[in-house]
Amino acid sequence: MTPRTKEQNEEIRLRRLVQIRKAAADVFLNKGPLLEIRDVAVQAGLGYGTVYHYYSNKGDLLHDLLWDALDRAGEWLEVPRASASGEAPAGGHFGLAAAADTGNSAAADSRGGSRETAAAAELAPVAAAGFRLLQLWAEDHALYLLFKLAGEGFASLPEARSVPLSAAFRREVLAPLAALLETGRAADGAAASGGNAAEPPLLLRAEMLLAALVGCASLSLRRGKLHEEARDIARFLKL
Repeated sequence: MTPRTKEQNEEIRLRRLVQIRKAAADVFLNKGPLLEIRDVAVQAGLGYGTVYHYYSNKGDLLHDLLWDALDRAGEWLEVPRASASGEAPAGGHFGLAAAADTGNSAAADSRGGSRETAAAAELAPVAAAGFRLLQLWAEDHALYLLFKLAGEGFASLPEARSVPLSAAFRREVLAPLAALLETGRAADGAAASGGNAAEPPLLLRAEMLLAALVGCASLSLRRGKLHEEARDIARFLKL
């Protein structure tokens, strides 16, 4: 048997990391901080020793999972180019795993992506962005976990790890969302009239909006219905 090249070994390593992190996100949705490495191994269909080789403790696993998800956290504020073409989303290691599976799901993703794009086009900009975020959460549980824990200030992580994550989330997610909210307010004419004096600051509004989305998505996500109910959630919240 021909020995694997260094590049092949690296590709296998990255794919294994994706597999482990995806399984960890799925387990965390059900067990929260009670998650154990053994649970992740079962969910991923891997041996305990294999997972332990990559992550000897759940703290490191959760930390890497969240930073990896942060690489994808801005996609929902962009025009969903990849969804419409059926291609896997770019960015982060998750994109590598998705690309490997396109042979089985490209057609379904293309049809679903077209429907999602059309549905989002019928909504106002903020509602469309919220709709896209809900759709991403339905596929990428690590991304949902990132937003959920961000709303809690990443309290489950040590301060040395939570502070940089909070700062990055504020920069990469909250600030762009606040800018979108400002654009929407200007389009509605609120900016020209001075807006509502009692209205909270934009960054706080962005945090409130995301907290509402996380809360509404939780039940649908657990029932496996988030894709179907995303539009209803966006309308219910009157985005």
